[in-house]
Amino acid sequence: MRKCIGVFVIFLFTALGASAQDNWGGGVDDEVLHFGFTFQYVNSEFKVLKTPQWRTPFSTLYPQLQHDPSETILYDTLYSVSSSGSPGFGLGFVSNLRLGNNADLRFTPTLVFADRLAYYEYRYTGQVLEKKVQSSVIDLPLGIKIKSDRRKNFRAYLLAGAKYSMDIISKKKLDDENNIFSEKLLKNKKNYLSYEAGIGFDLYFEYFKLSPEIKFSQSFNDVLKHDVTPFASPVDKLYLRNIQFSLYFE
Repeated sequence: MRKCIGVFVIFLFTALGASAQDNWGGGVDDEVLHFGFTFQYVNSEFKVLKTPQWRTPFSTLYPQLQHDPSETILYDTLYSVSSSGSPGFGLGFVSNLRLGNNADLRFTPTLVFADRLAYYEYRYTGQVLEKKVQSSVIDLPLGIKIKSDRRKNFRAYLLAGAKYSMDIISKKKLDDENNIFSEKLLKNKKNYLSYEAGIGFDLYFEYFKLSPEIKFSQSFNDVLKHDVTPFASPVDKLYLRNIQFSLYFE
């Protein structure tokens, strides 16, 4: 593994040090419209905003429902509701429209597979329940890329924009109608809009351009589907946050 990393580093610096190859990258920056593809690592988590009565036991909030005494969490008080980062990955395409020497308009449709995790800790029983939100999402990001001047075979850039997301996970996986309350699912809305911002670098090789990029995004609105369950009821709003590392090949 170390040998592979060493070879890659040597190859990278050899490419960046080649001052005479002004058109390295296949002349991609001179094209009005060009295409490529991307591989992404995604870390997803929720930003949880709780209701004023989030500690109140579910059985007290909804006394009209039938509650099984064996489901102890229905009668317990919540101690915390939290989320932690969960890894995922994405594959996508790049469409880049040149607006000028230092600006591009980019559309990068991507298929992302990333689960999200929420944790419910109960005060008296000490139980900690993990709720996994499975998702297969088509992301449709549109952004403006602001680039520095090219220095040999290197260029830095900033990126900002918005993306529309559609969850295409099957309805069968979300069917919990016959589940007991403690086994109900935490569900997200199918469609939502997010803002995003990032930073990256264009590295020019002989026949292509490689762009490592790191980007942060957060949903504009609440992504929680507000069902009457012990897991949705304590939550007022649930925002989705992603940190994404991408490699673009153009």
